[in-house]
Amino acid sequence: MRFGYSETCLDHDTGPRHPETADRLRAIRRGLAKRHGVEYVDAAPAEKSTVTAIHDADYVDEFESFCRGGGGNWDPDTVAVEESWVAALASAGLAEWGARSALAGDDGRDTPFSLGRPPGHHAVVDDAMGFCFFNNAAVAAQAVIDDGLAERVAIFDWDVHHGNGTQDIFYDRDDVFYASIHEDGLYPGTGEVEETGADGAEGTNLNVPLRAGAGDADYVYSFEETIEPAVEEFDPDLFIVSAGFDAHRHDPISRMRVSTEGYAMLTERVRDLCENTDAALSFVLEGGYGLDTLSEGVAIVHETFDGRIAMDPDEEPDQKNVDLVDEIRDVHGLGSK
Repeated sequence: MRFGYSETCLDHDTGPRHPETADRLRAIRRGLAKRHGVEYVDAAPAEKSTVTAIHDADYVDEFESFCRGGGGNWDPDTVAVEESWVAALASAGLAEWGARSALAGDDGRDTPFSLGRPPGHHAVVDDAMGFCFFNNAAVAAQAVIDDGLAERVAIFDWDVHHGNGTQDIFYDRDDVFYASIHEDGLYPGTGEVEETGADGAEGTNLNVPLRAGAGDADYVYSFEETIEPAVEEFDPDLFIVSAGFDAHRHDPISRMRVSTEGYAMLTERVRDLCENTDAALSFVLEGGYGLDTLSEGVAIVHETFDGRIAMDPDEEPDQKNVDLVDEIRDVHGLGSK
């Protein structure tokens, strides 16, 4: 894979006890150093005008001023320093690079994966939250739409937390499809099955709030039975994965049971779906707070594109999640199993 990476993102200093630290990127780099075929690209930061195509201009100005003043706690969880402004622009720029590269034909072993921080999927139009300041995936999607490179973009979020920001930004848009598999009831408490889109965009938002303890079989089954047919129907030009790795069974802040191999299973199915729908594909880093499991997760995505064949789940999905999938298929008109 080709990994978007900028040393600037290391300068976003959240403090010694914060889970979202620069050590996350350092751990990923160490893990990838052992793998074949890794390429790094230091992309240009996003322009402020590109960010304000998604985020309220007054909020963006306020965040810039906040950083120039030395930063601090934006909220109890979301921390900035002076350098966070340029790091946030760099992170958004990496996501934009990934989307543009994918649409320009980078695929297979050249599939782009942007390794930026701060992450983005909790950032709403006019506010930061959940470690996130700019919604990187949303900025990337809007940039390629505005430039006429794509008419329809799908964003699939496999972070353990629901991407409330991405959902809110595109909730009434029929040119962006957002789908999330996340832990039910976890921060920020959004992402219900009934949240399907609004104002003519009904059906372009799909949530799979799996119960705590869900593992590989539950994730794979949910993807195959809900997201895959919905994306096939939407027929996007670009498919962006908001790739958090905090649903891993050893991540310190979730109760899910996805294995490293489970991320290979999801990656393989995402890749096959994009091949079948002729959609360009890019990845954007979101969460993941166990340094070993995060680095293993990113590495297994890379290895999947480097020719490794994923295993199949060794168990059946939990019945409560099978029932949830049936409900989602009914709500979205995907038919009964």
